[in-house]
Amino acid sequence: MRHSSDSLHRQELWGTGYALLAAAGFATVSTLTILVGRTAVEGAPIALATIQFWRFAVSALILLLVLWPTKKLHVRGAQFWRLTLAGMLQAVVIYLALSSLRFITAATLAFLFYTYPAWVAVLQAVRRVEPLTIRSVVALVLALAGIGILVGLPGVSGMDLRGVILALCSAMLYAIYVPLLRYLQGGLAAATATAYTKVGGAAVFLGIALARHEFHVILPTEAWLPLGALALFSTVLPSVAFLLALGLLGAVRTTIVATVEPFLTALLGVAVLGQLLSSGLLAGGLLVVGAVLILQTRRRMS
Repeated sequence: MRHSSDSLHRQELWGTGYALLAAAGFATVSTLTILVGRTAVEGAPIALATIQFWRFAVSALILLLVLWPTKKLHVRGAQFWRLTLAGMLQAVVIYLALSSLRFITAATLAFLFYTYPAWVAVLQAVRRVEPLTIRSVVALVLALAGIGILVGLPGVSGMDLRGVILALCSAMLYAIYVPLLRYLQGGLAAATATAYTKVGGAAVFLGIALARHEFHVILPTEAWLPLGALALFSTVLPSVAFLLALGLLGAVRTTIVATVEPFLTALLGVAVLGQLLSSGLLAGGLLVVGAVLILQTRRRMS
């Protein structure tokens, strides 16, 4: 029994580590996207859909090149299409979230989108896959409270309902995507599954960029360094780590740990973009960290 408890605890520690690594990587997305967007093509900033296409396309290329010598790229035809469709769903989530910014503030989007761990918890409980425990509920409440302090609770008056709907739809779809991705992975290595989802995501953003007549094949030289970092450190590594965390922690606990992402994003903004370090940032961050620590408390063994 003691050996089983120690093994479970090590698994939870590794899973939490992977989830934190994923959150740290995803936290750099907005900052690196801003840096890429500051470069211009034909006198105009690079369009967001183009940036996202190259982000996903380069990510897929990196993974395919790394996996090619290992012979881990072979998948059944049906599984390939399911994984690419999952990647397309992820791209739709991103597109809906970004589209909501036309109607609501970035802070409101962050608050509404990061309700997705709650939707995951409800979905998994309804499916009887991961039952809700007191510990996970307390951690979830702390995490949501921390997000509210970090980004500011959205006000009711003056809020455009269109933006709210888009943001909540993106959160709900992501709550479906997370456990679905784990299911579709099957017995594949995390890197292999990630490679094919990025192919699907790239296809969606290519279609959006072409439809809006804003796709560019040739980008300025200065755009490729932050774009390469966006692909490798903000996409490849965190995506693989996220899948590994899902396998060790399950969808509910992984998504709760992932709520440290807005806190890390804010800290990166302070360090790189010169944004102010506020008391709200520290207080919200402490609540989110508290949620992660609660999830790490060891279960009593009977």
